[in-house]
Amino acid sequence: MKLSKLKLMVAGATLSIAASSSFAAECIAPANPGGGWDFTCRQIGKIMHDIGAVADPIQVTNMAGAGGGLAYAHIVNERDDDGDVIVAASTATATRLAQNAYSGMTSDQVRFLGAIGADPGVIVVAKDSPYQTLNELLDDVIANPGKHAFAGGSAAGGYDHLKVLMALKRKGFTDIRKVKYIAVDGDADAITQTVGGFTSAMTGDISGVVSFIKNGDVRVLASFTDERIEIPGLNAEIPTAKEQGIDVVAVNWRGLYTPKGASDASYKKWSDALAQVAASKEWADAMEANGLVKFTKVGPDFQNYLNGVMQEVQDMSKELGVLK
Repeated sequence: MKLSKLKLMVAGATLSIAASSSFAAECIAPANPGGGWDFTCRQIGKIMHDIGAVADPIQVTNMAGAGGGLAYAHIVNERDDDGDVIVAASTATATRLAQNAYSGMTSDQVRFLGAIGADPGVIVVAKDSPYQTLNELLDDVIANPGKHAFAGGSAAGGYDHLKVLMALKRKGFTDIRKVKYIAVDGDADAITQTVGGFTSAMTGDISGVVSFIKNGDVRVLASFTDERIEIPGLNAEIPTAKEQGIDVVAVNWRGLYTPKGASDASYKKWSDALAQVAASKEWADAMEANGLVKFTKVGPDFQNYLNGVMQEVQDMSKELGVLK
């Protein structure tokens, strides 16, 4: 979508705003109510106020369009120096910026505050799969790339696809175009492809496969997290890719950014507030209720992580032909 269209669409964005003069700040969710970005704004904003990290309630505005690009253009072009606005972001935001999906806009046009929760990425096989570990699967893919395929809920070149390629590259495999990927509509459809024997494995997020794990339809070979994760109701932990010698952390993080031109004092205010939410019981309860795990990177720590991930996404996207 052209930048000019993004700017024109701002006027037609769907707004969800509570009428109150007491709001001192705003959180923009770049999607309609009910999705992950909406959850980020509403939950984090509410907890910020509930625990006293901010003095007044935070207004939530839903601004759907262009996969987050409409809100991004709005901030960059219309509110670059506004210290009273924050915007929900996720791994999808970073991936789209790395792949130039926001009409030439770049990640350095805003300031990322951080991420304080995540939906862990996983590699899943059918219950009768011969592969018992992530290395067994990847070694066979490297030896026989033509006989394997992965299914995922993102488009080809999207983050579900790239997670597998990151893992393979850590093992020295470079001909990533040989790895087959089947893009389907969500994690459930990807599981169906794998359970049905059409793909060797499914790549997605843990929240989308919990019910299949509990039913015994699938096994998780690895999570792309720093630490092992547990499935509620199951007396078992999922091993990480890192402990299997594959240093990949790939999660769908939930976080925020602010306008680049806002003051340093504003940035500190919001980053401090976000860190307070991350440390709160209220946020721990919200994560547990929504299938998220702890993933706290705020300020420079998060920016360093983001820079590395985006560079890798960009490099692999070029290798795949998704990005020129």
